[in-house]
Amino acid sequence: MESNDFRRHAHEMVDWMADYLDGVERFPVKSRVEPGQIAAQLPAGPPLEGEPMDRIWADFQAIALPGMTHWQHPSFFAYFPANSSRPSVLAEMLTATMAAQCMSWETSPAATEIEGRMLEWLRQLIGLPEGFVGSIQDTASTATLCAILAARERATDFSVNESGIGDGETLTAYCSAEAHSSVEKNIKIAGIGRSRLRKISVDADYAMIPEHLDHAIRDDVAAGNKPVCTVATIGTTGASGIDPLRRIGEVCRSYGVWLHVDAAWAGSAMVLPDLRWMIDGVELADSFVFNPHKWLLTNFDCSAFYVRNAGDLVRTFEILPEYLKTKQGSSVTNYRDWGIQLGRRFRALKLWFVLRSFGVNGLRRMIQSHIDMAAALARKIDDCEDFDLLRRPILSLLCFRYHPHPSHGGLDDEALDGLNERLLYALNDSGALYLTQTRLGGKYAIRFVVGQPQTTQEHVDQAWDTIVSTARGMEEGKRG
Repeated sequence: MESNDFRRHAHEMVDWMADYLDGVERFPVKSRVEPGQIAAQLPAGPPLEGEPMDRIWADFQAIALPGMTHWQHPSFFAYFPANSSRPSVLAEMLTATMAAQCMSWETSPAATEIEGRMLEWLRQLIGLPEGFVGSIQDTASTATLCAILAARERATDFSVNESGIGDGETLTAYCSAEAHSSVEKNIKIAGIGRSRLRKISVDADYAMIPEHLDHAIRDDVAAGNKPVCTVATIGTTGASGIDPLRRIGEVCRSYGVWLHVDAAWAGSAMVLPDLRWMIDGVELADSFVFNPHKWLLTNFDCSAFYVRNAGDLVRTFEILPEYLKTKQGSSVTNYRDWGIQLGRRFRALKLWFVLRSFGVNGLRRMIQSHIDMAAALARKIDDCEDFDLLRRPILSLLCFRYHPHPSHGGLDDEALDGLNERLLYALNDSGALYLTQTRLGGKYAIRFVVGQPQTTQEHVDQAWDTIVSTARGMEEGKRG
């Protein structure tokens, strides 16, 4: 492609991007294609000769676009948000254009130094204590794996990296029963083993019970096992449980166990000072992660990972073949030694653009508005006699289920589960909104998360009206 053609197509695509962001509501939130439908439109093999960009661009719109679920849609209430913003998109365009591989200071000094400063800005922004230093990982799952590996090495005096996990020592790890599934996956990857992960029971607020953690660690020590790491969660995926960090941290300190804090979604809420009660005791943690790509207007992927002692992390991952040596040596930070990846993207650029474009107050206003919208919806659910609010929002996540009035015929829990599953499928298939599910106390629950920057109270109200009318319409059709 020649420069003039590149310029023409780039302008055309930027115009499309602006129109897309302005008019994303015209699309169904969740893609309606059937499995295999996209692949069936693609040739079985690559073209022998190059094709014109006009044809490729037309196929993007005709083939790829219908198969996309629109995460930036203001009626996207599923999972957790992966929100974005125009300044972040612009930064990603520049990052893609420069195509730098930012593995070390020398390969792009600006990438390293801006990353260090942006992590310091974020530390201040959410109220982490001084002494935590950070790097950008792709996801919280990867950051948690880095923490578990560093914890494993510290607990074994860095012997596993040298000799592997021996037969004579059984390593153990701990998390709550509500922790993200990535913890269990990472325990497998780290060689500790799923059977050695102790899932600690939770209280009525879905938070880890510290006394149960203490008992579990004590039992493992008595059995000759080696406790390595505890993962506490701030804002669990199912019900936004907030593990009590101070009490957990005190338990971990008493046994010399690494404490990692997974605040992937909820960490962004700490831009509001009155919500920092959630990380009371974080000074007892060894590592902490949250995702600006979830709730701080920064394009995926961008995960802020902090450690108390960078030396433990670097010693876990550092390896220095001749071809990676530079004349600066240890006088500079080389982030390739702070995680799993050698190659690194210039992720800090989009953070720099976002934080400067919106400022602290702009981010605070957005997050507060989402929390307020969720609280208003909870009040509406409270007022509906045929809906149960199963989890009141602490932040912007709530959980509910449809529960027809007994006059419509009593339903047991199994029947209610089936009814709500059908309701969820009907809502998502409608294209009007997108929701996901969980289980709370064994009950099937529908999750509703407010988190998109373009979402307004009107969108939330419209979503609720659709939920109510769809649910009651299903019951009317059943009785008819």
